[in-house]
Amino acid sequence: MGQAFEALSAWQVMLAGLLFFGGIYLVFGAATWLLTRHILPALGIGQPLDPRPLAPGQLRREFAQSGLSILLFGTGMIFPWGLLQLGWARLDPNAGWQQITLEILALVAWNDVHFWINHRLLHTRLLRRFHLPHHRSVVTTPFSTYSFHPVEALMLGNVIMLPMVLHDFSFWSLASVPLFSLFFNCIGHANYDFFPKVSYAHWFAASRRHHLHHACYNGNYGFQFTFMDRLFRTRLGAQAAERQLDAYRQREAGAGLRGPA
Repeated sequence: MGQAFEALSAWQVMLAGLLFFGGIYLVFGAATWLLTRHILPALGIGQPLDPRPLAPGQLRREFAQSGLSILLFGTGMIFPWGLLQLGWARLDPNAGWQQITLEILALVAWNDVHFWINHRLLHTRLLRRFHLPHHRSVVTTPFSTYSFHPVEALMLGNVIMLPMVLHDFSFWSLASVPLFSLFFNCIGHANYDFFPKVSYAHWFAASRRHHLHHACYNGNYGFQFTFMDRLFRTRLGAQAAERQLDAYRQREAGAGLRGPA
């Protein structure tokens, strides 16, 4: 498969990239929406995190911004392909499943480091204007995952470039990165607590942590894991958004007591 990828023309690489990123965005997003809005609530599994309604026109905006990100991610496949064409990187055609497993685990860890660094930079005064479009989704949806400003999309989308020049990865290891990245992203933006009984620090509580990042704007800059936020002391407390949510509940309760106007 790696040799077939290298043999593609530049236009074929970009077209394949567009179809790949567009396809996984729609499939993963729709599956997560169906799961968290219909299937899991009907089964009594888990619970929503933020009870506030979506902003007017939010889904339309998320699809529009995500479409631009998909355009950048898809056409951006020309860059890892270019590294291979120039001989600056190589794919390992003989990697066995054990090597591929270890490579994927290393890329999962690197993805969290890369995300934390870029995400933290996007919250600085210099770059935060490029991150604000993503934060317009205060109450997140699975379709918030690619809802980025183009600058943010470029920063987050170069995650495999450095690893490629440092090690000869299997094609399948590199192809796994957008898959597990989007999978974790959909979980983080689902606004749903899949495992309410696990601790806030647990790997399975990632949706709780990222919900707090959107509710509070700062803190919890990590992706799926907590090691970077722990190391740099940017982790939010488990109750960080309670004031905002309590204020919403009180307004709703007051409106209910007053009844219709």
